[in-house]
Amino acid sequence: MTSTAEPCPCRLPAAAPAYAACCGRYHAGALALQAPDAESLMRSRYSAYVRGLADYLLQTWHQSTRPASIEPDPPGLRWLGLEIKACASTDAAHASVEFVARSKLGGRAHRLHETSRFVREDGRWYYLDGTLD
Repeated sequence: MTSTAEPCPCRLPAAAPAYAACCGRYHAGALALQAPDAESLMRSRYSAYVRGLADYLLQTWHQSTRPASIEPDPPGLRWLGLEIKACASTDAAHASVEFVARSKLGGRAHRLHETSRFVREDGRWYYLDGTLD
């Protein structure tokens, strides 16, 4: 696990903020679970995968599509980076984020290219589902 002073795994372009000032504020503390928009939630969910925060992932997954549990990453998996390709809002309560997440396992590089859908309910954004691109 990384220190909260280290750069955030989501690699937000704005001067490489520290984890605690970036996604960490959504993972714990007064702002927990209250990402202000779909892109912020997407970034915080990527960082939660990197840090193994299954509870956060489940809490930010919409109840209509949420799995009962999330399997831990396989031993040796390394997350290498997140690239946000596009963000779009359909209306005030619906948005999508296209991203590429890169990882490496057993010497092999992997690339997850997905367009995720998000929904806002009671002032909070939730991951709904995604389609692989």
